Formats: sequence, structure tokens, C-alpha cells
Amino acid sequence: MRIPRVYYPDPIALEQEFELTQEAGHHVATVLRLKPNRPIVLFNGDGNEYSGIIISVQRKNVIVEIDACLSVSNESPLHLHLGQGVSKGDRMDMVLQKSVELGVSEITPIITERCVVKLEPSRWEKKLQQWQKIILGACEQSGRNRVPTLNEPVSLVQWLSQSTSSSRIVLAPGASQPLAKQPYNTQGYRLLVGPEGGLSETEIHQANENGYLSVSLGPRILRTETAALTSLSILQAQHGDF
Repeated sequence: MRIPRVYYPDPIALEQEFELTQEAGHHVATVLRLKPNRPIVLFNGDGNEYSGIIISVQRKNVIVEIDACLSVSNESPLHLHLGQGVSKGDRMDMVLQKSVELGVSEITPIITERCVVKLEPSRWEKKLQQWQKIILGACEQSGRNRVPTLNEPVSLVQWLSQSTSSSRIVLAPGASQPLAKQPYNTQGYRLLVGPEGGLSETEIHQANENGYLSVSLGPRILRTETAALTSLSILQAQHGDF
């Protein structure tokens, strides 16, 4: 049986016992139904993973003891910063989950002209917490020991004004430049993808004015989640670790 990997938010020391968070404890005890003496792996985003065993299981209260620290890096050498136009429901959730599996380094949700998600500031905070859980779950599943950065949502104008040494790319249907032909940049790529409905012509023009090169994924129009994940896959295959 596969050894479960669980995120633990605090520093981890050897030869010590730790109580998992209630959410992680519920998953281990109720969903996976693991018992004492079963092996488990913890990670906290410091780049290492920590192996140990389960000491006790009582409902949501799970105690583990760590006996070894392993330096295991599954990170891509290619820095990928995805600027994703905020999409509805499971489309955005899928982009977050799968982009982590594909090795994304950083994610920024972007509010654009055609975004249908409109939230008050307090509700954005809850949405960010939900998205962070999705990212952590994807790290647990994919074996990543560093957690990609999730930035707070920004407007397209704010995103475009941010300085970067990465190659700036915007997906634009009908563009003459294919994404697969873009040259390698040691500083990585800053990729802009519109929401469902895409970016408007005005927004694409604004991106071009701010140094973003319009690129295409081919003759077919892809849904926003397909476009984002296809783009990350192409860049990883061309210049990363695929």
C-alpha cells in the first residue's frame, strides 16, 4: 500500500511526536482508515520529507513520530509563473490542482474584463483558503516538497505593471507565434491565460504594450483550463523536466 504523504505546517524535528492538524487527522483516520504502526511521510515546504510511523489514532487526533529526514527534490528547474484569469467553480480548481502536478512555481489569480466571479474582499479570503487546500493536496499527491506560491488576486493592470526577468507570454487565439517555438529563458516564463471567454482584444493589446508576446496553441479554441495546462505541459516538455 502506498505510504501517505501529509502536509504539516510547522517545523519538523527528528525523534519527536507530532499531532497532525484536524483536517489531516480526519483524512488519515477516517478516509484512509490507517492504524498505529503504519508508515507515514510529512512535508512542510522546506524541501525535505520526513518519514515516520503513526503512534496513535483517535478520531481526528493522530499522533506520529518522525525518525528520518530525506532531502528529496521533485521540483522543475524551470520557473513557471501562471497568471490565470479567475474562472468559475471546478474550472479554476482544476487549473490549480493540475498546474501544481505539472510543476508550476507560482500562481496569481487575475481579475479580467470577462471574469464572471465577483466577490467581496472577505469572500476572496475564503476562496484563497480553499485554493490553498487544493494546492497542498496536489503537493501531497504528486510528491512535491515545496509548495508553489499562491498570490492574492490582482487586476490585469496590476499584473501587467509587475516587473519580471522571465519571458512574458499571453495566450491569444490567432497569434502567428506558436508557444512551442519560444526560446529558452533561464529566468523562466510568466504566462497569462484568460478566463472562460478569454481576454478581450483590448486586454491582449495592453499585454502586448507591456512586453507580453502573443502566442498560439494551434488552430482550435481551447477552454481556459485546457489552455493553461497545455501551455505548462509544452513549456515543461520544451525547457523543463518532462
